[in-house]
Amino acid sequence: MEVRRPSSSMGRPREFDPDEALEKALRVFWAKGYEGTSMTDLTEAMGINKPSLYAAFGNKEALFRKALDRYSTGPGAYIPKAFEAPTAKEVAEKLLDGAAWVLGNPANPGGCLTIQGALVCGDEAAAVKNQLISLRSGTFETMARRFEQAKQAGEFSTEVDPFRLARYISAVVQGMSVQSASGATYEDLKGVADQAMMAWPA
Repeated sequence: MEVRRPSSSMGRPREFDPDEALEKALRVFWAKGYEGTSMTDLTEAMGINKPSLYAAFGNKEALFRKALDRYSTGPGAYIPKAFEAPTAKEVAEKLLDGAAWVLGNPANPGGCLTIQGALVCGDEAAAVKNQLISLRSGTFETMARRFEQAKQAGEFSTEVDPFRLARYISAVVQGMSVQSASGATYEDLKGVADQAMMAWPA
């Protein structure tokens, strides 16, 4: 009789759900920032030990990058969707309203992971800080190009500077993030978004 040997790929089953663990890690990074989060914070929140964390996700920086990807396709998904709006004004409205909704949701930690995740970092976290700066710059540049296209299409008068307008919207969103971290509610932030749109150029 032939005896089948167990396949080498049949290892010990995982004792945790990687997707659920990553979501918990995201919440910790979102609440405490990159440097403010310790490995103990992560292992306790994720319900795993350090060897399991390293085996599944790599080191702290690698885990943060995975959490950031999850944030971008989850809570932050309103940003790329906003750029699909047919007019520049609707783009701005969707960006501001989306920010108010995410930042003002009491189920979420205060603030925005991409803005406050690494505002103050030492040299060891420079790569993380630079990645977040790059993400924010990419959003600004996409917005500026979208507004420039809108100007060329006749949505703005010749006096409107698309890059200054994009900088203004970016500054409002970043300010909303700071207010969210200080306890501002959805109603507070929606009011900021509505007020900002009152200054929209004709």
